Amino acid sequence: MAEVVLENLSKSFGATVGVEHVTMTIPDGAFVVLLGPTGVGKTTTLRLIAGLEKPDQGDVRVNGQSVLALNPAQRNVTMVFQQYSLYPHLSVRENLAFPLRSPLLKTPQEEINHKIRNVAEVLRIEHKLNNKVTELSGGEMQRVAIGRALVRDPSIYLMDEPLSSLDAKLRDELRVELKRIHQSLGATLLYVTHNQIEAMTMATHVGVLQNGKLVQFGSPREIYENPVSQYVAERLGSPRINVLPADLFGNAPKGAKTIGLRTEHIVQGSGIEGRINRVEHLGDHTRLHMSLAGHNMIAVMDPQNPASHGDTLAISPQNPLYFDADGIRIL
Repeated sequence: MAEVVLENLSKSFGATVGVEHVTMTIPDGAFVVLLGPTGVGKTTTLRLIAGLEKPDQGDVRVNGQSVLALNPAQRNVTMVFQQYSLYPHLSVRENLAFPLRSPLLKTPQEEINHKIRNVAEVLRIEHKLNNKVTELSGGEMQRVAIGRALVRDPSIYLMDEPLSSLDAKLRDELRVELKRIHQSLGATLLYVTHNQIEAMTMATHVGVLQNGKLVQFGSPREIYENPVSQYVAERLGSPRINVLPADLFGNAPKGAKTIGLRTEHIVQGSGIEGRINRVEHLGDHTRLHMSLAGHNMIAVMDPQNPASHGDTLAISPQNPLYFDADGIRIL
């Protein structure tokens, strides 16, 4: 595996900015997630590392060496896409072997067989090796697509929303599998998503992109608890953080325009009374959808909370986050 460094990386497509002055270190063995909505530069960053795009400015270094002069095949990176990109007429075994049969690699057949066995075992698809990929489920096909990357043993694995086309159950299963694979291989992995659950559960580091710029980089817990802006705060957390007028509860710091309250940081007791519009009992917790001085918000309470539709509830904030008029965090 390898440490990958992006230094002042910029890329534009005409008048459209792809990424702008992105500087980031992906540590050796890390699982880094790039997080943000569509169009903020996540996929462009992957393509610049892979060599599928050439930067207008900046450098990409792998283990201290610039790779800008190398073509994609020479960079020793692999990419997993949202779509499976498998050969439907080939078996699972033949699909896994295909990257190793590249003239550039010249991999001996014995080594190909060994790598296929190992990857199939890691992915738990060894019993499917002789099946055509058209005979597989969606989750199994995505495992094969991931396996095509794993057999290469690259410097870094690049994954572009590989789970987004799967249903919720399969996404949950493969999310756990990917984390297990990362831990067992000690791989360096850069993963792109707009799904905050994937970021929170899989990543060792999260990079939040906004309009092509890297606005915060750190552990998932750090990003969640200490966001630098309202934009970053809204990227993590389910349900999304409540954003309300800063003076709603009083005692707001100077310059504060809004207050951000995580749903679990709303405490029942003394405070402002809100009306409960809807109650969701979710087993391990209860969500209260409330209106408070004309503003909608969601609070998470104990599953045994007796509140019901139409009740009023006095609430107060705990661990509030304050933001100025530009959405920048006020500490």
